[in-house]
Amino acid sequence: MEDVIVVGAGPAGLWLAAELRRAGVPVLVLERAEAPSPHSKALTLHPRMIEVLAMRGMARDFLDEGVMLPSGHFGLLESRLDFRPLPTRHPYTLFFPQRRTEELLERRAAELGARVRRGHTVTALAQDGEGVELTVTGPDGPYEVRARYVAGCDGAGSTVRQAAGIGFPGTDATVYGFLGDVTLDDPPQGPLSAHTADGGVMVVGMPGGHHRIVGLLPGPVDGAAELTLDELRADVVRVIGRDLGMRDPLWLSRFGNASRQAATYRAGRVVLAGDAAHMHFPAGGVGLNVGVQDAMNLGWRLAAVVSGRAPESLLDDYHAERHPVGADLLESSQAQTALMTAFTPEGQALRALLGKLIAAHPALSLDLAARLAALNVAYPPAGPAAHPLTGARVPDLPLRDGGTVYELLYEARHVLLDLGAGPGSMPRAVAGHARDLGATVHKGALADDADERWREIRALLIRPDGHVHWATT
Repeated sequence: MEDVIVVGAGPAGLWLAAELRRAGVPVLVLERAEAPSPHSKALTLHPRMIEVLAMRGMARDFLDEGVMLPSGHFGLLESRLDFRPLPTRHPYTLFFPQRRTEELLERRAAELGARVRRGHTVTALAQDGEGVELTVTGPDGPYEVRARYVAGCDGAGSTVRQAAGIGFPGTDATVYGFLGDVTLDDPPQGPLSAHTADGGVMVVGMPGGHHRIVGLLPGPVDGAAELTLDELRADVVRVIGRDLGMRDPLWLSRFGNASRQAATYRAGRVVLAGDAAHMHFPAGGVGLNVGVQDAMNLGWRLAAVVSGRAPESLLDDYHAERHPVGADLLESSQAQTALMTAFTPEGQALRALLGKLIAAHPALSLDLAARLAALNVAYPPAGPAAHPLTGARVPDLPLRDGGTVYELLYEARHVLLDLGAGPGSMPRAVAGHARDLGATVHKGALADDADERWREIRALLIRPDGHVHWATT
């Protein structure tokens, strides 16, 4: 019997597999595709995602290749959101194709010992009190495999979610956008964004010299119809007046605004993460980021339960924390979709007004940027007596010895920071007990330039996903 089987080798599944291996849990990944996709649905990594990478010592791999952008858009409004004032070491979005993200994540998961089987399709699932039985069709035919737990990271059409009987309520698509990765003989000088009564279009350069064109038009669209280069050309000309010399498409696709969320992220020994748990219009480019952050929250919990260090109820807390985040994601995506499809005179006036408000009120821009960046995510404390920072995201605080807090999280363990001195120092027995439970214990002090509200803390227990478990002054 396997300890954990992850179904799906997308970003969420690969990150979860790596997290389990960091905790010493054997993991098998089953992926129906025979090879990684050559196309990149997502192109943007947001600040919290980069922080997640930094907590595992992987940020530099991405920063060395990506392009930093100091701003982002909300609903394709003309006034862009300024990410530079965000309270993080990474106040920017990173232009980074999903194809390359998956390459790096799969490489790290394999280095840590995760086994990835491609061309293996899960067709059925049955669970009992001891484990989960999967029926799989592989290159050599059908077979069955059993695991103590199964994680469904297999996309919006998740077989795992459906077979586990988990509902997926929401709304069907009413709007369809278009996407094309093409060569442009007459490209814009930089990123191009246009929104008029005739439609909306964005054009950005891609690695390799190609360009990504995305957009949407007013009026009904047959979402099942195959997009052609001639249609893409006509759509772009309708909005911006020229076709940019487009030719030689690498990928043409349509996407809709269906919005759904799993009724529960856990059903017995089955858990969900990523697109299997939530689907939405790709407004703002946050989907991949939220999926990996689901896996970051789930990984240490699942490892603790499998290893016998925590009760199964810890997995219920995963649903309690991440389901509201998914609900907020759908709300934001739907609000942006309304703005992006506001083609009427009234809609154009609404867009113009909101754009002026964002430009005139930096606090509004900062709040929207923090939401897109997921820096606003904080989990509710367990009780009324908890310190106000309990559940908060821990920034990459500088330490007086020259290191940072995120460097202490590389091994994906809880970290107990002893920040006191003299009479305020932590009793030795407490530190010893924490080490016996597998936590990293670090005695030191925060640097003088650390945020004041953190410098008041005398002891801090940080979860492996970078949120406060417990704190005291």
